Amino acid sequence: MGEAQEVQLHIMDQEAKDQTNLPQYTSITDQCSTAPQTRNYRRWIRMSIYTVFLLVGQSVAMLLGRLYFVKGGNSKWMATLVQLAGFPVLIPFYLISTNSKPSTNDSQIKSPSVTTLALIYVSIGLLVAAGCYLYTIGLQYLPVSTFTLICASQLAFNSVFSFFLNAQKFTPFIINSLVLLTISSILLVFNNESSDGTSGVSKAKYAIGFTCTVAASAGFGLVLSLTQFCFNKVIRRQTFKVVLDMTIYQQIVATSVIVVGLFASGDWKGLTREMDGYKMGKVSYVMNLVGTAISWQVFAIGCVGLIFDVSSLFSNAVSVLGLPIVPVVAVFVFNDKMGGVKAISMVLAIWGFISYAYHHYLDDRNCKDEKRNADEVSKAPMLES
Repeated sequence: MGEAQEVQLHIMDQEAKDQTNLPQYTSITDQCSTAPQTRNYRRWIRMSIYTVFLLVGQSVAMLLGRLYFVKGGNSKWMATLVQLAGFPVLIPFYLISTNSKPSTNDSQIKSPSVTTLALIYVSIGLLVAAGCYLYTIGLQYLPVSTFTLICASQLAFNSVFSFFLNAQKFTPFIINSLVLLTISSILLVFNNESSDGTSGVSKAKYAIGFTCTVAASAGFGLVLSLTQFCFNKVIRRQTFKVVLDMTIYQQIVATSVIVVGLFASGDWKGLTREMDGYKMGKVSYVMNLVGTAISWQVFAIGCVGLIFDVSSLFSNAVSVLGLPIVPVVAVFVFNDKMGGVKAISMVLAIWGFISYAYHHYLDDRNCKDEKRNADEVSKAPMLES
């Protein structure tokens, strides 16, 4: 009888131990499921911040850039320089990111050589300098509303370059988006606005502005695709310092090129006279240039950050989303006319963005479903044990 009681007590004690151990497995499972959710929330927060930076920086910079020419500014090189020369405001953030410790995965990845990084920064920096100068010519000769609508074509160029460089797949939604954005830009060729907020601009200069803006959009699409390619294939690190490196160093190269152009062209000699003749005064002239420089740096951080976290196409799509904001504001600030052709062009541009955004939504949902199925398969042996 005593032995039976001891056996029964031993069984009860073992069951109690099993029950106390059971929550441990549950807590481990909860931790495994909570960690990815936490990382996902942080990623969405970063994406939201980058998106706000991109939209606000782009809208303010374009409006200030057009205001510079409307109120008496004439130097293309100075207008281009302020798009790039604001990178010193990022140095404090760069110093903070340098002191932060890299993650375990990042520390295990071999860093590319200094020569490779220098080649990347110089190549992309030269493309950025050329693109910014072409954008400046377009902004000088075109109404800001027309200029921003043409810039929407950069999403189409980015898609084509990403197809070759980053193995981007062309789905029906992306193809639909490309067609709509292309038609949107072509419509503006037939929209003669030589007197629409740009008095004194001939048809020839309008054509030059249109051509330069399209070429700059193509260059910007190439820059975004190359940046994503370098992140994925060469640098392969996931830190905020990498984003700042790509932003600051390429802009140092681009700024150096534009400074050489400013002095070589002789434009620097007329800057004092330009400041004195600025319609809003000397203080407003300086504030316009400083505000433009800071706005473009905010835009650059948001743009490169979205490339880093998502893709160059997503970054470009968000940029295109913000473009319709500028024409609406320009109607009130610069008295730009919103004619029928331009209105149709804007609707097609927005439709093209929605088509691409819906493709991205479907792609993201499919990735989540695949990940959920993979997690369920991986957890099955643990639950059985």
